[in-house]
Amino acid sequence: MSRQQPFSVSAEAASPPNFVVIFADDLGFGDLGCYGHPSSLSPNLDRLAAGGLRFTNFYSTSPICSPSRASLLTGRYQTRSGIYPGVLYPGSIGGLPLNETTIAEVLKPLGYATAAVGKWHLGVGPNGTFLPTRQGFDQYLGIPYSHDMGPCHNLTCFPPDVKCFGLCDPGTVLVPLMRDEDIKEQPVNFLDLERAYADFAAAFVASAAERKRPFFLYYPSHHTHYPQYAGPGAAGKTSRGPFGDSLLEFDDTVGKLLATLEESGVINHTLVFFTADNGPSLMRMSRGGSAGPLRCGKGTTYEGGTREPAIAFWPGTITPGVTHELASTLDILPTIARLAGARAPPVALDGFDMTDILTSRGKSQREAVMFYPSDPSEALGLFALRLGKYKAHFYTRGSTHSSTTPDKECSALSALTAHDPPLLFDLEADPSERYPLVPGGQTDVPALLQRIKKVKERFEASMSFGESQNGKGSDPRLEPCCAPQCSPKPHCCRC
Repeated sequence: MSRQQPFSVSAEAASPPNFVVIFADDLGFGDLGCYGHPSSLSPNLDRLAAGGLRFTNFYSTSPICSPSRASLLTGRYQTRSGIYPGVLYPGSIGGLPLNETTIAEVLKPLGYATAAVGKWHLGVGPNGTFLPTRQGFDQYLGIPYSHDMGPCHNLTCFPPDVKCFGLCDPGTVLVPLMRDEDIKEQPVNFLDLERAYADFAAAFVASAAERKRPFFLYYPSHHTHYPQYAGPGAAGKTSRGPFGDSLLEFDDTVGKLLATLEESGVINHTLVFFTADNGPSLMRMSRGGSAGPLRCGKGTTYEGGTREPAIAFWPGTITPGVTHELASTLDILPTIARLAGARAPPVALDGFDMTDILTSRGKSQREAVMFYPSDPSEALGLFALRLGKYKAHFYTRGSTHSSTTPDKECSALSALTAHDPPLLFDLEADPSERYPLVPGGQTDVPALLQRIKKVKERFEASMSFGESQNGKGSDPRLEPCCAPQCSPKPHCCRC
């Protein structure tokens, strides 16, 4: 991150700005009405888009859950923090290392109140070692991992008594709801979960505003990850089925947050940033989401795997509109640090400050986006790299998460394939990555590949892989249980 002058807070503001980061789950580039979906019902997200800055070239760092969350919170690729390969599980021994600095920890020295609500998925660990309250957050309410990591057939996802689809992980403890480091409910009541989240978030914002403390709220939602769920207020209310109902319930929480910001008198002093962790789970067909015009989805390094909807909303500071500048979840930490006047962590950051994009529609400092697979390795390195409007694929591979689509390249049956020279696409002319550029056209392909090669070599030389946290394995004794001495486990873990 390059050095920047501190962002000047307006004279009428008595404190640094507040921050709300909203992170959807398995939401595709084409899933929102403001991104072109013809039947999605999401009026509050549409309001954000109409009154904020909508990004068209925004990326997460991974096509799966845990790594993308680590990158957002630390401003560093998941390879540095060790959140690879794959995702963390209820009994995972590892988690987000405590020597990594999260956004919450960047803001705490400035007196910020901090809270997380929703899906953590960065580890629990022995005695709650990796929970949000150990990573800079004052408060936490949520499920500490993905809500499908439990015996879902025992849980109701839609009223009056519609069970979750699939067996999920029947050998795992029932899905817990945690308050800070204690289990509040096990199994969680999905039908009441989103209301609990909305109430918690609203109370946190209202309390901080009343005390005139700047605040940071991180809301990583479970919506719209499969199996979808929705309470009575959203179930059956959309034409898009369970996925649409799940999205509507998520959107309702966004609306309640905006209403609380307005009622508390801080909406004009708060940056709200919305995006998602990875692309749609196309293996679930119509219940998995939509990547719109982009190729493939979750689990792949094609555009549909990591290119995400993103909206920045800050009335009076951000002029409504659309930006085509290149940006990433990695850029959220450096941007928040600049806006708050906080010190950036003294480590190698992969993010860039987006303040100029947000406040003056300036140019992005980011020249490139790097694409790692769900199981990155030093041996293979980057699978793809985007430089400006061009994207080069050095390796391609399908994924189970994107199977069932007519495109065979998305399927898990599409094995790892090396490309030398790399497949090269012009994403402005061909966002679906269908027509590789070849020498002899208008683009000087050999010269472009040389530029891309130099950027790749420079980046990979700077990358230091951290110890794999996911590779440390699991211990069933670490799975959260509200009755730790009960027997037989995991089925006795109920409260």
